[in-house]
Amino acid sequence: MTTQPSRRNKPVTDADVKAPGKSLLKPVAASNEDARDLLTPPASAVDLDRYVPAYFVWIANKLTRGASQNYLNLFGVGAEVWRCMVLLAIHETISAQQISQVIGMDKASVSRCFKQMVAKKLIALELDPADGRIRLASLTLHGRHIHDQILGIALARERALLEVLSKDDHETLLRLLKRLHENLPAVEVATQAFIADSLAKPVRRRNLPPSKA
Repeated sequence: MTTQPSRRNKPVTDADVKAPGKSLLKPVAASNEDARDLLTPPASAVDLDRYVPAYFVWIANKLTRGASQNYLNLFGVGAEVWRCMVLLAIHETISAQQISQVIGMDKASVSRCFKQMVAKKLIALELDPADGRIRLASLTLHGRHIHDQILGIALARERALLEVLSKDDHETLLRLLKRLHENLPAVEVATQAFIADSLAKPVRRRNLPPSKA
């Protein structure tokens, strides 16, 4: 008896992954109707070609990975530290809480960045004269020098990213991004409303008296 080859799907490899905007499915010999069914995501799946948050995540992750590799190799500074340095270069002094609010990093991550930057002599810390509980950071001369060198790389990367856009497209993109950024609080409100309306409330376990033997 002849053994039939296995029909199990092979695992997806990096070579199988296509760029966004192209289907991950390969053409198959089937009817047009079958082909349409294969290429159309089911109702319960995300259509990655049109899911806007996916593009933000892909772009941010890939830009951050490339930037971090270069900044670390050249200056020993990662992407998170660089983000803090950007705000430190704009403001003479700034707190971890303020950086957290602007960038969206959690305060603990910013505090870790501050520790690294102090160790590398990139920043100096001092107590806020208006509130002794808050420590304010400022760039040292060495920190400013490192910032200025990384800035040139960062701006070159931005120019390369945007070279596919016209000047009008660039302005439109900035306007739309600012509008979306300002709308983020509405996203959290909508999230909580959806959870309250559509998902079952979690069952809270009460402390039960110990069972009697």
